[in-house]
Amino acid sequence: MSPDVVVNLVMQAVTVSLKVALPILLAGLLVGLLVSVFQAITQIQEMTLTFIPKILAAIAVFVIAGPWMLGQLLSYTEQLWASIPGIVS
Repeated sequence: MSPDVVVNLVMQAVTVSLKVALPILLAGLLVGLLVSVFQAITQIQEMTLTFIPKILAAIAVFVIAGPWMLGQLLSYTEQLWASIPGIVS
């Protein structure tokens, strides 16, 4: 197996990982930003206030985008398994 093949496989894996994780991370980022602005406006400085909204947003995004995420992972896995004979030989 050549280094080009390994680099290509790693790059595909990282790309799929980012595509799958990005919606949940963006939801957490946006909710965290909104809660921080709310805390700054109301001067409530409670550190644990951000956890529950972030968790709820992540769960909501996972429920909404879960089928798409699973489809992306299954597509990548099927492509990887199908390419194994060409990689080995």
